[in-house]
Amino acid sequence: MATEQIAIISDVHGNLTALEAVLTDIAARGIESIVNLGDDAGKGPRGSAVVDRLAAVCEADVRGNWDDFLPQTADDGAPEMVWWRDELRPAQRERIAAKPLCHDLLLSGRRIRLFHASATSVHVRVHVDHTREEFDGMFAATELTGPGPEPVMVGYGDVHAAYQRTRRGRTLFNTGSVGNPLDEPTPAYAILEGDPDADGPAPFGLQHVRVPYDVDAELAVARDVGMPQYDAWERELRTGVYRQLAL
Repeated sequence: MATEQIAIISDVHGNLTALEAVLTDIAARGIESIVNLGDDAGKGPRGSAVVDRLAAVCEADVRGNWDDFLPQTADDGAPEMVWWRDELRPAQRERIAAKPLCHDLLLSGRRIRLFHASATSVHVRVHVDHTREEFDGMFAATELTGPGPEPVMVGYGDVHAAYQRTRRGRTLFNTGSVGNPLDEPTPAYAILEGDPDADGPAPFGLQHVRVPYDVDAELAVARDVGMPQYDAWERELRTGVYRQLAL
């Protein structure tokens, strides 16, 4: 039985130093297949470099909410949004806005569905402390997911907090965030492991990995380029606490 490992990453948000640390860890494990769940740019200083890097290494790449709304920012929009928009080349804006919304795969006989935020929309958020109805809705066939057999496993990003929950044979997991983790200040990603050729049930694994990186180096870049909302960004990277919450 040949097993395959797939790295699932999400929410890099322009943090190139964190992305490179995670990619180094992925390569050290011999993993060649990478799926990205979106939100490549915005919040951090190097969205353009991140978009290029992800385009070079990802087997599949789905659209996040920032990928969706950042390219549409008007010239008279919020100054920070215009800054993050203009840090991207026009072709990059077109690329991230055109990414697919969902990616399905089969591993060890398990149907797995991956998207950014929810089966409803890239803009509908499902937190760690979700309701039973929200859990069930993540497995539904919708306009975003398209028709097809219901998955037994769903992975997503968006909330920047790594976790997994299994209920009545179905597993929901969040990859955590590479560039802007908000559960603890250490980048996270997920690894799926199984047999891609299995016709029926076969050994399968899901794990989360935390990868430390040089946060001071990334913050220095943000200062050097004059990135807006630097203080809020520094707080999030150092503490893992969302900028709108009290410490």
